[in-house]
Amino acid sequence: MIIDTHTHLDDDRYIDDLDDVISRAKSSGISAFIIPGASIDTLPRAVEIAKEYDDVYFAVGVHPYDIDSYDKSILESYITHPKCIAVGECGLDYFRLPDDEDEAKSIKEQQAKVFIEQIELANRYEKPLIVHIRDASSDSLDILMANPLKRGGVLHCYNADETLLKLKDSFYYGIGGVITFKNAKKLVNVYPKIPEDRLLIETDSPYLTPHPHRGERNEPSYTKLVAQKMALLSGVDVDKIEEITTQNAKELFGI
Repeated sequence: MIIDTHTHLDDDRYIDDLDDVISRAKSSGISAFIIPGASIDTLPRAVEIAKEYDDVYFAVGVHPYDIDSYDKSILESYITHPKCIAVGECGLDYFRLPDDEDEAKSIKEQQAKVFIEQIELANRYEKPLIVHIRDASSDSLDILMANPLKRGGVLHCYNADETLLKLKDSFYYGIGGVITFKNAKKLVNVYPKIPEDRLLIETDSPYLTPHPHRGERNEPSYTKLVAQKMALLSGVDVDKIEEITTQNAKELFGI
């Protein structure tokens, strides 16, 4: 069995066939699903989906691209829900920074402020943290080292930056479809350095669809393809990878 630790089932691309998507996943051996909190706007739908399906859980959080909508009071209004198992995805993303240095600096500062507030929220409610990092490893590492977490967390869609392996005592590493890409040499090379007891499987669906389905909408059933690639790189049977990552997910998220 596999737990998809990061799937945006609240995305509009699943509105018409969510039942089918979950049914296909269940038939493929996916036992549970975690919807990360990406924005305030999608949070109510994530909660409704978690209420409707027994094995779907959600997190409260705001993605760095959505910090303008950040409202701690709204996140707190959902964080005590019995199906809320984490805070995030939150973090730093410098991929789309403007060329103007002053404007870029201001955005970085705003992202850092909202990131730290969500770390504090996770600690206040003793929830694990789901972290998003893109082109911002150094600043993210500094923030995470300076603000230790009570319950640890996961580096969602781990970007293969070896400096982030310094966090392996308190963080897990989310491995998704990227590891099946032909151009994912850096992640393939770093993967063996991640301890087995720190590995998680995710899809980030509907994004980052694994090979051979690239170009299609991603969905949780494709975690099987991720597990197969991980097993190949680890030199173990795929059932072992599924067992390890499922146990890791249960330990981190308490499900």
